[in-house]
Amino acid sequence: MGDSKNTEKTPKPSFWKGVKAEFKKISWPDRTKIFKQSVAVICISLVLGFIITLLDTILQYGVNLLTM
Repeated sequence: MGDSKNTEKTPKPSFWKGVKAEFKKISWPDRTKIFKQSVAVICISLVLGFIITLLDTILQYGVNLLTM
């Protein structure tokens, strides 16, 4: 078959060393960018919550009108 008798295995790097090296490559956003994105997420969530509530109320009124 194959000559695997004399092959040496390369040592595996430590998992945590790899994680640390990858974290150094991350480009973290600054505070102003995080703040703006957080405000945008909160505003969109509130608007969507209002739209869902409005649609639910309209549908509930329609179903109640049909079932009475």
